[in-house]
Amino acid sequence: MRGTILASAAALLASTSMAFAASVSDGKVKIGILNDQSGVYADFGGKGSVEAAKMAVEDFGGKVLDSAIEIVDADHQNKPDIASNIARQWFDTNQVDAIMELTTSSVALAVQAIAKEKKKIDIVTGAATTELTGKQCSPYGFHWAYDTHALAVGTGGALVKQGGKKWFFLTADYAFGYSLEGQTSEFVKANGGEVVGAVRHPLSNADYSSFLLQAQSSGANVVGLANAGADTQNAIKQAAEFGITQSGQRLAALLFTLAEVNGLGLEAAQGLTLTEGFYWDRDDESRKFGERYMKRTGKMPNMIQAGTYSAVLQYLKAIQKAGTDETEAVAKQLHSMPVEDVFAGKGTVGPNGRMIKDMYLLEVKKPSESKKPWDYFKVLATIPGKEAYIDPAKSGCDLVK
Repeated sequence: MRGTILASAAALLASTSMAFAASVSDGKVKIGILNDQSGVYADFGGKGSVEAAKMAVEDFGGKVLDSAIEIVDADHQNKPDIASNIARQWFDTNQVDAIMELTTSSVALAVQAIAKEKKKIDIVTGAATTELTGKQCSPYGFHWAYDTHALAVGTGGALVKQGGKKWFFLTADYAFGYSLEGQTSEFVKANGGEVVGAVRHPLSNADYSSFLLQAQSSGANVVGLANAGADTQNAIKQAAEFGITQSGQRLAALLFTLAEVNGLGLEAAQGLTLTEGFYWDRDDESRKFGERYMKRTGKMPNMIQAGTYSAVLQYLKAIQKAGTDETEAVAKQLHSMPVEDVFAGKGTVGPNGRMIKDMYLLEVKKPSESKKPWDYFKVLATIPGKEAYIDPAKSGCDLVK
C-alpha cells in the first residue's frame, strides 16, 4: 500500500510538472531587449538595460513555471525599419515572447504596432511619447518608466513656478521631440507663460550654433531642450560656449538622466533641473540596487535601466500568477497586478497600459556639494503619479471605457 501511495504521488508530481511546462510555449520564456546600443542613446539605456534585465531574471530565480528564462538583445540603431525587421524575426522565427526597452519613440510606436498585430507583449521603458498609451495604445502594450507628460509636469512646471514664463524650444525632429515640446508648451501656457519660438534639429546632431543663436535672440528666459542623450549633452556644452546661461537665460533639460549628467560632468551640468523616475541614492533600497548594478556595469542606473529591471520582473510575476505565458492571460495580470519593486515603489497599471508611479524633481549638485562618486542630485520634490501622468480616461486610448 505504501509503495502504491508513493508511486501515485510521484505520478501526480510528474503530471503537475508536465502541466506547468506545457503552459509555457516552446518550454522557455524568451524576452528581447531592443534598444540603441551604439548611437546617441547608448548610455541612456543601451547595454546597461540588458544587464538590468538579466538582474531581474536572476532575482526572480532564473526560472518561471519550471521553464528557463532567456534574455536576448539587439541594436535597432534608432531606425524604425531596422527595429521592425528585428521584431518580426524575433516573434515569427526566434520564439521571443515579449519585447522591452525600445528607446526612441518612433521605434517604440512601430514595434508596438507589430506586437499588437502578432498578439505579443511589449513593455516600453526607453521611449517617451504619450501616444503609446494614447491614440496608438494596444491591449498588449505597456509604458513603464516615464513619458513626455510626466517630464512636462516635473521640469516644465518647476521652472514656470520659478518665473520661467517665456520659452524657446530646441527640439529633436521626430515623434518624441514633438510630443515633449507640445506637452511642455501646453503646460507653460496653462500657467500663464508663452512660447516665443522653436527650432527642430536632426537626431544625433553635432552642431547647435545656429539653433542657439536663434534661442539667444528670441527674448526667452528659458531654453527648453526637447531632446535626449548625447544630443542634450552637446547642446548644453555648446550653450556654455555661447554664454547662454551667463546672459541670464536658463536651460531646461526636459529629458536628462543620471547617465547624461555623468557624461557631461558636474561642472557643466550643475544647477540643471530635471525629472527622473529613479535615483539610486534616494533611500536604502535604491542604494542597495544601485550598488549591485554598479558592480556589474561600473555605472549607477538611471530610470530607463531601473525601469527595465522592473518591467522584466513584473512580466515574470504575471506569467507566474497566470500559470501560463499565453499573451491574453499575461496581459490581464499585467493590467491588474500592483507593481511593487525598487523602481516603482507602489505602482499601478491603467487600462491604457500606463504604469503610474511617483516621479522625482531633481537638481544637479554643484561639484562642491558632491561627497562621493555618482552623488549628483538633490531631490527637490516628489511628484505623485496621479499628477505626473495623464488620466487614462483622458488619454485618447480606445481601450479605456
